[in-house]
Amino acid sequence: MEHKVICVLAVVLMLAFSSLAQTQAQEETCIMAPHERKNCGFPGVTAQQCAKRGCCFDDSVRGFPWCFHSVAIENTQEEECPF
Repeated sequence: MEHKVICVLAVVLMLAFSSLAQTQAQEETCIMAPHERKNCGFPGVTAQQCAKRGCCFDDSVRGFPWCFHSVAIENTQEEECPF
């Protein structure tokens, strides 16, 4: 019976800490397929202008936005109770 209580307490604490971590800092990335890019700039935007907008810049792929919004990284790891 003690192990079940400890396991439930551990799960509750993990959920509390994971939700706290998600609200404090959501990770984002600029790594994505060119067709997934959502425009954040304007024609002729520079890397500096794009950075001031808080967006990603990559001018290596023609025909797709060079200045684009980052995407959130979802953390889908689930931990199991070791007891």
